[in-house]
Amino acid sequence: MGMSNASASRRRCWSTRPWSSTTLVPPMATIANPPCSCVSSPKHSGSPERDIVVEFIKNEDYNSGAVGGSELSSPAPELPEKGFGGKRKMKGLFKSKPKTPVDLVRLTRDLLIYVDQNPDSRETKREEKMLELNKLIRELKSILYGNGEAEPARKDATQVVANLQRQQVQFRLIACDYLEANIDLMDILVLGYENTDMALHYGTMLRECIRHQSVARYVLESENVKKFFDYIQLPNFDIAADASATFKELLTRHKSTVAEFLSKNYDWFFAEYNSKLLESTNYITRRQAIKLLGDMLLDRSNCAVMTRYVSSRDNLRILMNLLRESSKSIQIEAFHVFKPADIISILLANKTKLLRLFADFKTDKEDEQFEADKAQVIREILALEPWDQP
Repeated sequence: MGMSNASASRRRCWSTRPWSSTTLVPPMATIANPPCSCVSSPKHSGSPERDIVVEFIKNEDYNSGAVGGSELSSPAPELPEKGFGGKRKMKGLFKSKPKTPVDLVRLTRDLLIYVDQNPDSRETKREEKMLELNKLIRELKSILYGNGEAEPARKDATQVVANLQRQQVQFRLIACDYLEANIDLMDILVLGYENTDMALHYGTMLRECIRHQSVARYVLESENVKKFFDYIQLPNFDIAADASATFKELLTRHKSTVAEFLSKNYDWFFAEYNSKLLESTNYITRRQAIKLLGDMLLDRSNCAVMTRYVSSRDNLRILMNLLRESSKSIQIEAFHVFKPADIISILLANKTKLLRLFADFKTDKEDEQFEADKAQVIREILALEPWDQP
């Protein structure tokens, strides 16, 4: 019996592809790569044939050679465990959905609570949680700052906290509201200067937090503020310098709050300031202290405090000793504090010494304003007479 050429071609084509006796699904190799023209090749990645291949890959039973509980007569090729184009690469086609910012915050919060409440948990489990926490913090930093070079998780956490202090929601600094509700966190940050490994991170976060006036007021009024007189003199130079920067921020950023604090705490504050900082044996400490003293006293908001300070003979004695320092930097800073003082009686008692001192008092660089100020002070001293005393 005769057969047309087309029918013969089709029969030869399909006879070379074994079908399962229990299923009507052809082998994947046949679908994906038909060897003859009677089965059309996929035109594009979205073709039905490609969809079937994807479904095969997604099906867990594919590697065992079963589909829908039936075995394939032509088993699927084994996929290598490793290497280019292997199983790992194929699994990579179906990655989990990336976490949203809300997810990251929630997971980070949960892990922080876990780590805080389970300090005695099994070491390996705790390490796993810490690694996961570090990864989450890095992702939070990436959202806030953008992708950059990988850095240690401690620095990531510091930058995240710093950035949050500037974030506004409906024109409100939400971090300020949070800190006011959890103000005891400031005590933890201040005491962080006693942790050598973490001190600089705590210091950076603390300076960012006291950008908020209510938070700075709390720190100034707390007992912990007295600790700065010791932190500034720590033997570790980096930590001492960082503590000094934070102390300066506390005493200069929020003018009205600082003026109120100095007025209420004048006696103990300047007793500590004079004895521990201005009369310190450390040159760096003295130089930073006299500079900060000038910044405080010469500010208009602290006019009453400045008048009270320079009216004290003990304070003026300290300033005059600083004027006699061999360091030009300390001399100049002391001069700026000394200049506006209402101290006629002290000037009269030391008139000759002061004139001789100011005659040789020069800066390393030419400074017209400084020379004008010095000339004015010399004229005022020369013009003083005993009857001028109030």
